[in-house]
Amino acid sequence: MKTRIGILGLGGVGGYFGGLLAKAYADSDTIEIVFIARGETKKAIAANGLKIILDESEMIVFPKLLSDDAEKIGKLDYLICATKTYDIETSFESIKDCITSKTIILPLYNGVDATERILNLFPENNVLQGCVYIVSMIESPGVIKKIGHYEKLFFGSKNTSISLLKELQSIFENASIESYLVENIEETVWEKFIFISALASATSYLNENIGGILNNPNNKAIYISLLNEITAVALAKGLAMPNDIIVQTIIKLEKSPQDNTSSMHRDLLAGHKIEVNSLTEFVVKEGLKYAVPTPMYRMILDKLMNSNIY
Repeated sequence: MKTRIGILGLGGVGGYFGGLLAKAYADSDTIEIVFIARGETKKAIAANGLKIILDESEMIVFPKLLSDDAEKIGKLDYLICATKTYDIETSFESIKDCITSKTIILPLYNGVDATERILNLFPENNVLQGCVYIVSMIESPGVIKKIGHYEKLFFGSKNTSISLLKELQSIFENASIESYLVENIEETVWEKFIFISALASATSYLNENIGGILNNPNNKAIYISLLNEITAVALAKGLAMPNDIIVQTIIKLEKSPQDNTSSMHRDLLAGHKIEVNSLTEFVVKEGLKYAVPTPMYRMILDKLMNSNIY
């Protein structure tokens, strides 16, 4: 019987890693990759496949199944989900019949509240924690562009058996996905969240790319203030962050392409709905919960909420 893996959300993250899985298991008798898509994305992939553009090459992949019909999709053994955070609940609504109590769900979102939100929908399931470091984006429906060679996927769970986690790790490894099964996954996810939340908030507020943040002293000061506030929240929650987490985060940003920006900033520029609730407001709410002041986050939140795109 085949192991069936659904990919929900074929954007920069889901499209890229889903594409690697579809390519690796195209002729497999034991693993079937299912792309869950609708609208223009579904039409484009059905006609031309999913195209992934790399720095020096490109590839086109076709999943074993492409659908948004729960009846056609059928029951899933694994579900890797990477939609926008504001779509978590609605994206699951149409495929809830594909999820059994044994379906293992791996969220790969920008925020840190996805696991809890999914568990509210499926309390009996193994819902893992995960995060990725990658620069990738939708160039057009069915076309993903990845910039640079850096890509890492981290996942884990305190409640899921190690044998199930190792089985998923093996699936990733056989697809040449650089993945890491992490014991202290909550801290790892928060390290990524510190990076992406501060960057998304700063780039969107200042309307600047990474270079514009790092090379302008005033902008960099705002960014560092955000890092200090979110790190204080993480510590107040009892998370064991590295002592040099702020320095490490700045170094990561310095190694990123200077002309790149956050996905939230890209969405803001395009006039799309933005993930301000999960990336900015969440920090303010957690600050209130743990009595940690977050004045810079609050100021930026007020401006972004007033942009009417959230």
